Amino acid sequence: MIFHNHFIGCIIVLVHFTSAVEFQSFLELQQSVNGSSTHKRLAGEGEYVLHVTAYGAVGDGVRDDTEILGAIIAPKDPQVWRGLNPRKWLYFHGVKHLTLEGEGTINGMGQGWWSLSCKTNSTIPCHHAPTAITFHRCKNLNVRDISIVDSQQAHMSFTNCRDIVVTNVTVTAPAESPNTDGIHISASTDVRIMDSRIRTGDDCISIVSNSSRVVITEIECGPGHGISIGSLGRWNEWSKVKDITVDGVYLSNTQNGVRIKTWQGGAGMVSRVKFKNVWMENVSNPIIVDQYYCDSSKPCENQTSAVHIEKISFMGIRGTSASKEAIKFSCSDTSPCQGLYLEDIQLIFYTGTGVTTSFCWNALGSSSGLVYPPSCFPDNQSVVHRKPSYTSHIFSLLWKRKFIAYVKDILL
Repeated sequence: MIFHNHFIGCIIVLVHFTSAVEFQSFLELQQSVNGSSTHKRLAGEGEYVLHVTAYGAVGDGVRDDTEILGAIIAPKDPQVWRGLNPRKWLYFHGVKHLTLEGEGTINGMGQGWWSLSCKTNSTIPCHHAPTAITFHRCKNLNVRDISIVDSQQAHMSFTNCRDIVVTNVTVTAPAESPNTDGIHISASTDVRIMDSRIRTGDDCISIVSNSSRVVITEIECGPGHGISIGSLGRWNEWSKVKDITVDGVYLSNTQNGVRIKTWQGGAGMVSRVKFKNVWMENVSNPIIVDQYYCDSSKPCENQTSAVHIEKISFMGIRGTSASKEAIKFSCSDTSPCQGLYLEDIQLIFYTGTGVTTSFCWNALGSSSGLVYPPSCFPDNQSVVHRKPSYTSHIFSLLWKRKFIAYVKDILL
């Protein structure tokens, strides 16, 4: 299948469908702006709202027989979704061996949805909005070289998927757009996200509920809420996230840096997570573990159970903090964080003056190498001497002069 436009590039979908049912799941695009016809020209040469059934797709499980001219642009009016599933726009269910690639743009036209969000207007009730692209129960996916802008809510979501590679994807939405996560990973395993740029109003990448073996590398994030594990454990739910690696990330002007967030009352665990080689510029809350997360207009009830957090490493994290508290470990009274590890941390004030601090509550761990602000672990076991990795050495060379000048300024 080819989504092509001579003016704005193309998006190519190369699909191996094992059944007509799988192909039919791809046809679940909402129809036109007015809900009556299968395609409609919008402002701008070659731009359409499209429904692929208008172009001869038969879904026989054999032929890739659809050519669609135009960018993929969502209906602007949220009323078009009346009577339809409000969570879906482009939806792939049970597809195997799918490659989605190209140089075009998928536009969610989310402005109308954002104005109806309870995050924007607290006087109106909260409701669901579509995710631009959802992959559900899919295997062996390749997503590369595409751009997604202004999704109604999250831009790209993987749920119950396996063997995913995302490369060179660009996600763009305004910093004030509500709940517009860049890439959301739920109950999925063996996921690689590489060489991508994400600028949104929520988490650049979020990992939740029963996901494992996720590798995130070479990502530019900001604005947005950083890279997050969670939130987990809401409504007393059980969740498990393990074997996550975030390596080689640049964050700028984000509300958080690298974060783990869980609600009180949950159960399960977060284990074996590595955040390393991260560069931050003007980032609030650069390193944060928060087991008292409460995204609610009302105070959250104090509860004793918690998602357990253990074996979390932060290594080679450098840059500037927009907040005085650069490291925050706020852990459960009944299930303290265990096995936290800090190595070669250098986080200074963005303004270049003042002292950054760290905060620990029920947080147990150790540190190695230079750690600034100093670790707050009780009975901290610090090991200074070690052999640095090549990547860590390069980061140190880039940062050394600025950090030394900053420390001298404080001391003098």
